[in-house]
Amino acid sequence: MRDFRLYAITDERSHPGRELAEVMEEAILGGADIVQLRDKHSDREAVLEKAKRLRELTRRYDVPFIVNDYIDIALEVDADGIHLGQGDTPLSVARELVGGKIIGISTHAIEEALLAEQQGADYIGVGPVYPTATKAGAAPVTLSYVREVAEKIRIPFVAIGGIKLHNADEVIAAGATRICAVTEIVGNPDVRGTCEAFIRKLEQGGTAHGKYAQR
Repeated sequence: MRDFRLYAITDERSHPGRELAEVMEEAILGGADIVQLRDKHSDREAVLEKAKRLRELTRRYDVPFIVNDYIDIALEVDADGIHLGQGDTPLSVARELVGGKIIGISTHAIEEALLAEQQGADYIGVGPVYPTATKAGAAPVTLSYVREVAEKIRIPFVAIGGIKLHNADEVIAAGATRICAVTEIVGNPDVRGTCEAFIRKLEQGGTAHGKYAQR
């Protein structure tokens, strides 16, 4: 898969009154280079319509588009890939369904990360690094897990969960060269400026941690 630095995930509850595609376009303009549609609340038809709009947007900017959970919708809109949690469709089954499309897997422990790598995941999510409202009740994996993945996993990984501009430096110092933020990006009045600030932090950390390093 094409490498990336800043992974943006949708959360419409964080920007009431602002249209989804408009917010995600601002994220892309600010430097987000992969976009995921994550919607745990709407019905399937509503998610499909959102996926269609985001597919058109991401095609226009040549940014990979990922759909969370809904493999059928990802196929219907020709998304670039899917993202699955630990309790979702097994990776081997998903691979049969989506072929060569990108498959990302959420992981919370090194055993899950190693298994995802062994089974052919294209990238993994590592988190939640900090407490986060988008994963209420999930125990933080802390920076120690980020360090462990950076040392042991060879496929790309993206740190996620409670990552804000004020703590991003310590996540990067732990070995992350890819960051995912949800509410910090889409819930900010200045979506574009927030993404630009994340990119600057990733670039400043590049010397020590290998900009676009293949971890």
